[in-house]
Amino acid sequence: MITIITGGASWIALALARRLISAGGRVVLADRNEAARDEVEAVLEGNGRFLVGDVTDDEYLDELVMAAAVMGPVTGLAHAAVTFDDQRYETSRAEWLRALDINMVSAAILTQKVIPHMEVAGRGSIVYVASISGHRAQPARMVYSVSKAALHMLARTGGTQLARRGIRVNTVSPGWTWSRNLELRYGDRAYADEFAAEFQTMGRLAEPDEIAAAVQWLLSDEASFVTGTDLAVDGGYSALSPEALGQPFEKFPPRS
Repeated sequence: MITIITGGASWIALALARRLISAGGRVVLADRNEAARDEVEAVLEGNGRFLVGDVTDDEYLDELVMAAAVMGPVTGLAHAAVTFDDQRYETSRAEWLRALDINMVSAAILTQKVIPHMEVAGRGSIVYVASISGHRAQPARMVYSVSKAALHMLARTGGTQLARRGIRVNTVSPGWTWSRNLELRYGDRAYADEFAAEFQTMGRLAEPDEIAAAVQWLLSDEASFVTGTDLAVDGGYSALSPEALGQPFEKFPPRS
């Protein structure tokens, strides 16, 4: 199995690469993060390539597809490239367009470019890493959430339009997951877990590998009858009401 993975230096993408390589596959990892090269190459161990570039550049996307095709039939694509830049109603037009380009449009264009290769292979599976933020409004986010919601519809329409061509398209929606971004924001994992425990019933953040496992399954033939849908891997986030796990009642007990 040859798979292209964007956002390839993220911890979710690296966990996915480890899984696919362990199963005998090869990968092309795409990311702008040149500083992570040593970490990425250690994961690849010669079983793929790491190409540094910008997913909003069509020539770079062509390079990714060609690098994968040289290895063999391209049957997998996982789009995990993302920007978290989000100033809500203070976001400029240029910032809106850049975020949508990275988070959603690049997924659509790269899909367009891999379709012919998957048709030659006779099958294909595409997974967009979306988010619970694409399902639920959140106080600190707008641009990010809108772009992730767009990924859900891209997968639904793609799953509908590509099914007869032997290609499946789905999304995975992670809950709060330990990542480079959260490490920068919270620093300490235990502190970040306490934060996530407020609204994820599992009482912690997800491990990157837990998200990667879901993506791997959707990419595999074991999910051969699954297309146009979303798999939530959110630790119970989407199951909760605004009352969460009862914290409001603990913080504001009845006075009588």
